[in-house]
Amino acid sequence: MSLDDLNREQKRQLKKMGALDDEGKQTRTQRPPKKKSDRVGPRQYLREVREELRKVAWPTRPEVKRYSIIVVITIIVYTALVGGLDYFFGQWSSWFYSS
Repeated sequence: MSLDDLNREQKRQLKKMGALDDEGKQTRTQRPPKKKSDRVGPRQYLREVREELRKVAWPTRPEVKRYSIIVVITIIVYTALVGGLDYFFGQWSSWFYSS
């Protein structure tokens, strides 16, 4: 893949990331080494996870029941549809290939 195969947006993104210089030629840049200070300990990680989970809009019990019923009905309908098509094409192919 050459640079000619890329569109303007892809070239802009590559420039932003530092993979292309101002003239549009490829450049190789070293990734900055990860600092030890970028990492957090297990306690801090779990605290941040708990804070993020508090922001989640959890569904209510009636919503979960409603969505579960919808999923089960959808699975039954699609299973019946695929089973019916399988039966139909099986009968058709046995009729078509029988001598």
